[in-house]
Amino acid sequence: MVSVILLALSVVFGGRWITDVEMAAEKPRPVNARQLQQHRLPPVNPALQNRHILFRKHFALKQFGKGIVRITADDYYKLYINGAFVGQGPASGTPEHTYFNEIDVSRWLHPGHNVIAVHTYYQGLVNRVWVSGDNRHGLLMDLEVDGRTVVKSDESFLTARHDAFSAIGKVGYDTQFMERYDAGAKAVGFERTDFDDSAWTHAVAHPHGGDYSVFPQPTPMLEFESIKPRTVQSLPGGGLRLDFGGIFVGSLAFSAHGPKGAEIVMRCGQELNADGSVRWKMRANCNCEERFVMSGGSRDTLNQFDYKSFRFAEILPPKGVKVDVDSVRLVARHAPFKLKAKNKLADPRFNPIWKLCVDSFRYGVQEQMMDCMEREKGYYLGDGCYTILACSILTDDWTAARRFFDDFLRIRKIDRGLVTCGNCSVMQEIAEYPMMFILFADWYLQRTGDIAFIRDRYDAFADILDSYRERYARSDGLLVNLDKWCVVEWPANFQDGYDADVREGKVCTDVHNVINAWYIGAVQCMNDIAKRIGHAPYADAKPLENAFRRVFWDSSRHLFVDREGSRHVSLPGNVYASFFNLAPQDDALAHQAFLKLVRERKYSSISIFQFFPLFCYLESKGEREFLHELMLSPDAWLRNLREGATRTFEGWGKDTKWNTSLFHLTIASVVVFMAEL
Repeated sequence: MVSVILLALSVVFGGRWITDVEMAAEKPRPVNARQLQQHRLPPVNPALQNRHILFRKHFALKQFGKGIVRITADDYYKLYINGAFVGQGPASGTPEHTYFNEIDVSRWLHPGHNVIAVHTYYQGLVNRVWVSGDNRHGLLMDLEVDGRTVVKSDESFLTARHDAFSAIGKVGYDTQFMERYDAGAKAVGFERTDFDDSAWTHAVAHPHGGDYSVFPQPTPMLEFESIKPRTVQSLPGGGLRLDFGGIFVGSLAFSAHGPKGAEIVMRCGQELNADGSVRWKMRANCNCEERFVMSGGSRDTLNQFDYKSFRFAEILPPKGVKVDVDSVRLVARHAPFKLKAKNKLADPRFNPIWKLCVDSFRYGVQEQMMDCMEREKGYYLGDGCYTILACSILTDDWTAARRFFDDFLRIRKIDRGLVTCGNCSVMQEIAEYPMMFILFADWYLQRTGDIAFIRDRYDAFADILDSYRERYARSDGLLVNLDKWCVVEWPANFQDGYDADVREGKVCTDVHNVINAWYIGAVQCMNDIAKRIGHAPYADAKPLENAFRRVFWDSSRHLFVDREGSRHVSLPGNVYASFFNLAPQDDALAHQAFLKLVRERKYSSISIFQFFPLFCYLESKGEREFLHELMLSPDAWLRNLREGATRTFEGWGKDTKWNTSLFHLTIASVVVFMAEL
C-alpha cells in the first residue's frame, strides 16, 4: 500500500484521551470484517448503547489575545465555553485516522474564571454513521491561548452521564435513537458556568487512547441556521402543526412550561398525510416521534442531540402544558456552501430543476457527503462519486473530493477491493463501487489537472483493480464468482429484468454484463490516468473488450445481452457498456439501436445509477437534444417537483420504492450537465 495516503503526520496533543470509568473498563470490539464474514465478530453489547457522557473543566485566564481549541471525540462531541455553544464534530473517521477540529474560540473566552463543557456521545450501534459498536469512547482536546497550552484533556476533567436523554426506539437501518428529553434531569444546564458539578467524578485516561492517530479535518465544520416555521396551525388541546417551507437536516427547538413530569409528544416528517397530519411514520422507515418532559419550572427548552431530515412537525402538549409558539425553530445544519456555477441552459424550463438540485446540495451536505439524511446517513462510495463531483463543480471547491479519495483508500486495510461505506461499522460490499471510484479519479484529474495528487495515489488505485483480477478473473479476463454484491441498479424493480442472479449475500456464479462493463471501464480509466500523469499504461484493455463482445454482443440486435448464455437484453446491460464504448466500432447500427432501446423502455425505467452514465454517453455523442428531452421528462425531476419536492428524492417519485427517502442527493448530480463556472 502506498504510504503517500498518510503523508500528513498524526498530530500530537498535549492532552490525553479520556473517558468515564465504565467505558474505560470495556475491551474494544472489532468491527472490521468482510461482509460475508461479519458473523464471526463478537455480538454488540446493547447495555453500552446511546451513552451521553459529559465533561467539564474550570480554569482561569489573564488578559489574552487569541484562543484556539483542538478537539475530537469518539463518536461525537458538542463543545460549549462559558455556557455558549461553540461547535460540534468531528467528521466520521476510524481509530487509525481520527479527525479533529481546530476552532478559534477567542470570542467565548474572557479574563478570569472560565468553563469548558463537552457533551460527548457513544451511540453503540453498528451502522453507516460512525465506527461505533466498537466499545470505544473518548474525548481529546487542547486549549491553546497565545501559543501556550492552558487546558488539556486529562484526569482533572470532571465527568458525568447526561441523565436527560433516554432512548425510546431506533429508526432506519439502526441509524439513530429516538429519544425522550427530560428537562428536569440533574445534568440539564451542564454547560453553564454556575452549574453545580460537585457530585461529578474525575475522568479516567482511555486505556486504548494510544490506538488513535489524529489528523486535522480537511473539510469545514458545520454551519447552523435557525429556521422559523412558514406556517403555524393551532390544533385542539394547544397543539401546533408546523411547516418550515422545505425539508432541512437538523432538530426541533422550542420552549414550554408545565407540571413536572408532563410529556410533550413531538412528531416530525417529510410530508403530510391525506388528512393533513404529519406523516411521522416516514416512507424511509423512520418513525420520528420523540418526547419532551417538563421540569415544572417556568421555562424548559428542548435540547436535542441528534438530527433528522424533516419539513413538518407536530407539537402535542398534554393538558396544563403551554408551548411558547414564538420560540419554535428548526435548527438546520449543513456544510458551508458557496455557489460559484450558474445554469448554462437558457431554456427556462430547466430553472426549477436547477434550483431543486442546488438547494439539495446547499442544505444536504453534512460533515461528509451522505446519500440520505434519515434512513442511512451513509458515506457511500458509489453515490459519492456522482454527488461529490457535482457539488465540487457547483462550488469550485475540490477539498471534499480529495478527502473522499483518501478516506476510501484507507479502507483497503479491510479489503483491497474496498467496502461500500466509509468510516463506519457496516462492512457492506458492492462490486461496482470501486470501479466508479476509479472513474471519479479520472474525472477529478481531467477537471482539476491535479497530477501530483493522483500520481501519489496511483499505485493504490491500481491495487484495487489488481485485487479484482487476482480474485475473480477467468482465463479470458472476465470476472466471475464475485463474493461482492453487484447492485446493477437500485431498487431491483429498475433492473429491467436483468438476467443474472445478483442477489446480495451470496457469491454470483454468473459471468454477467454489468460488473464486467464497469471493470473494463475502470481499466480504461486507469490507462487514461496513467497517460495524463506520465506513467506506462496500466493494462491492455483490448483483450478484455474483445472478450466482452464475444460473450455479450448480439450482432443481430446490435445490443448487449445480460449474461453468458442469455438472450435477454436490458437497459443496465446496455447503458454501462455504451458509456464505456464497448460496442463494436464497425457496427454502424449500434448507436441508434441503443437510443431506440432507451426510448422503448422509457426513461422512467432508469433510476439513480444509470441516468448519469447515460447522460455522459449522450453528451459525448453530441446527443444533447435527446439528453435535454430526458432531463425534462415528466417522469423524472419534474415528477419530483410535481409531487411537492423541495429537495431531490431517492428516485423519480415517492412511491418508486418501498422506503423512499425524500431528501436523497444522488439524482441532484444532474447539475453536472447544466453547470458552468
